[in-house]
Amino acid sequence: MTDTFYNDMKYNSDKLGIELTDVQINQLYKFYEMLVEKNKVMNLTAITEEHDVVVKHFIDSMSIYGVEIDKKLVTKDFFNGKSLIDVGTGAGFPGLVLKIVFPKLNVVLSDSLNKRLNFINEVITELQMNKILLVHGRAEDLARDKNYREKFDFATSRAVANLSTLTEYDLPFVKINGFFIAYKSGKIEDELYNAEHAIKVLGGNIVNTVNFKLTDDETDRSFVIIKKVSTTPKTYPRKAGTPSKMPL
Repeated sequence: MTDTFYNDMKYNSDKLGIELTDVQINQLYKFYEMLVEKNKVMNLTAITEEHDVVVKHFIDSMSIYGVEIDKKLVTKDFFNGKSLIDVGTGAGFPGLVLKIVFPKLNVVLSDSLNKRLNFINEVITELQMNKILLVHGRAEDLARDKNYREKFDFATSRAVANLSTLTEYDLPFVKINGFFIAYKSGKIEDELYNAEHAIKVLGGNIVNTVNFKLTDDETDRSFVIIKKVSTTPKTYPRKAGTPSKMPL
């Protein structure tokens, strides 16, 4: 591990109030190395510079730390024994990073592209991680599987899709009284307004929104915390492709 990575990771995680162990920082460094190497032959990310990966992937993924969910702040023990599905995990953001930061969290990473999951499996093997499952499939199909539907305490997505679409992807996975945590870029007032109908129809209720800047003090990010207050109707999610083409 390079001194620059260690110091950068330590400095930025400290700004979030997270005390990462040397083991966790080393895991993140191995993840970074494997990400950049695999990216030479496979399109996983446009962000490859060390500092940018630290801030815009790793810190971004763990920035849920300190956020209020259901009147409780996310601290190091918040996710202990809980289950989380990261829908459309891509190269493992935020789900794999959350597993590193919160090792007692039970994580399922889903993606529609198997080659992404193959990469993540290589990382998991290298880092000797457990209580993490990889599932290949589209969200619209997986959410109809009784093994996954309404089985999770938390669902996350860090994606460019609009909030209405993301809610239709994620909320069907969440148990009653569980939460969908949407990772969004920039300001989200218009998206929130346009997604109100979808969130209500799908059984959700917005309990918190957070607008903030990453630790670089430049990059705008937002969280939308949606609580599952009623069962998602069986008609949702609609067939593959429909949520993105025709948001509720």
